[in-house]
Amino acid sequence: MLKGIDERTYLIYAPIREKLVLVEERLQGLGPASPDHLRALVGHVLSSGGKRVRPAITLLAAGCGPNDNENPIIMACAVELLHLATLIHDDTVDNSDVRRGRPTVSNQWGKHVAVLFGDYLFATSATYVCDTGNVRVIRRFSETIMELASGELVEYFNTFKTDRALELYRDRIYHKTASLFCTAGETGAILSGAPEPQVQAMREYCYNVGMAFQMVDDLLDIQGDASEMGKPVGKDLMQGVLTLPTILLMEKYPEENPVQALFADPSHDGKLDRVLEMINNSTIVEECYEVIGDYCGKAAECLEIVPDNPSRSSLLSLLEYIRERSR
Repeated sequence: MLKGIDERTYLIYAPIREKLVLVEERLQGLGPASPDHLRALVGHVLSSGGKRVRPAITLLAAGCGPNDNENPIIMACAVELLHLATLIHDDTVDNSDVRRGRPTVSNQWGKHVAVLFGDYLFATSATYVCDTGNVRVIRRFSETIMELASGELVEYFNTFKTDRALELYRDRIYHKTASLFCTAGETGAILSGAPEPQVQAMREYCYNVGMAFQMVDDLLDIQGDASEMGKPVGKDLMQGVLTLPTILLMEKYPEENPVQALFADPSHDGKLDRVLEMINNSTIVEECYEVIGDYCGKAAECLEIVPDNPSRSSLLSLLEYIRERSR
């Protein structure tokens, strides 16, 4: 069964449900197969929920190609394990106590264990990629790990800074989020034997999806309900991380910049409330959705050269789901 997936997502996954179940079974099988001292950690991470969007994209991209084989299933496992490893490291760097309403690995087992276990999952994901036997895919996966780490470093070195905000934001969310989406789609297409123009189209589709996906997440950080999100509202901002809504707020009010005031004194609760109030009582949220819609529109255009089949239809439906995700 596919746990933690809502009805809308379940319908989008229709062409790949059986294969996604196989991915889930392989992932869940890692717990019993792990050494005794790792079983609790593996079980904790793999039972934390999530929509498995990235492995689903790998399988949908492969479904648009001519060949049906096991490699996309193997790759989908690798993509999800890499994603989980990055979440563990992100939570450790960010001192996060909860993720999806549950204690983070760093909170429950400590930072040292979290770093090492994240590394363990990175290495485990790499062994799956090697099992595909495709050198191009192995190289792309390695590049993605570099990009993910680079994105974390960009974020770290630019916290509480407002210079070149939009430029650095786009660069950061590509490296931290969209790069893994790109790899998910590109490798699925490669492993299915898709022609090169289709591989590149799938990569470009996933770039736009990844950018839009992260922008919606950033809106949820501003608008969401803490009990539903499983983390505090405005957490990114309190940590000095600028996102699209806060960048647009700074552009809209250059003289009365509430973000600068918050950064000067993050301990003042009223300053965060002021930022959130100004964003939610302005046109900024709608402006963010316009940007998200532009990325989704570009993604749809990328699929024009992809064969018209159920997987392609699901990739188009995914764009509508992203647009409406927090409305």
